[in-house]
Amino acid sequence: MRLTRYTDYSIRVLVYLAAHPERRASIGDISRAYSISQNHLMKVVHELGKAGYVTTVRGRAGGIRLARPASEITVGQVVRSMEGGFDLVDCSSCAIARGCGMTRVLKEAVMAFLAVLDSYTFADIPQQGMDIAAMLRAFQVPVVPVPEPCAATLEPDA
Repeated sequence: MRLTRYTDYSIRVLVYLAAHPERRASIGDISRAYSISQNHLMKVVHELGKAGYVTTVRGRAGGIRLARPASEITVGQVVRSMEGGFDLVDCSSCAIARGCGMTRVLKEAVMAFLAVLDSYTFADIPQQGMDIAAMLRAFQVPVVPVPEPCAATLEPDA
């Protein structure tokens, strides 16, 4: 089973916010931390807000934060909210669908997958002793300012 990039980004946003519970984060902060497009993250954050996982505050002092403690948000809840569906195979047009048990097997597998995700909250995500916030800071690509052109280089050749 493969999760969509949308779900991946949703999980990353929530991990970031869980690692920084003391402050509001901006979409730019998260974008830089993971090297993800801000446009993609705006859509993800909007959906996470609609689903009740984050709260957003607009304006200069605004930002986003978890809507409730990380220990109250399970990974399974988020995956269910962000994924469109979990039908691994479309059996509706299969000639043996009525007599085949594969549909039951696949549903059981998906339920087991989601049960494991339900057993973890975003407070459980960091490995014991690991500082996720420090790891995110170390991963960020520094923004290097572009130097202003020297006046000598702007003059046309004589």
